[in-house]
Amino acid sequence: MVIPASSTEYLHVPATLPAGVDPGATPVRIAVVAHRDNPASGEWHDADWAGSDARILIGPGTDIALTAGDYRVWINLDPPGSENVVRKSGVLTIT
Repeated sequence: MVIPASSTEYLHVPATLPAGVDPGATPVRIAVVAHRDNPASGEWHDADWAGSDARILIGPGTDIALTAGDYRVWINLDPPGSENVVRKSGVLTIT
């Protein structure tokens, strides 16, 4: 995905939950980082659900205002039970 640095918009991240799990009962967080390591605890941001996508508002005036470059997008799902899922979801390019 490519987004201009001047745009404030929702970043949508597709997510697949285990069968029978309600998204409304599943906390979700998103990290957008410039490095190649797993996100540190302070790099995660609470997100919300839009259908089967997790989403977070990014851009000027938000907690995730990005300058030009390539970023790795991560998602963290915490469904009920023993799972706590962390996945790299793709690359975001900011122009």
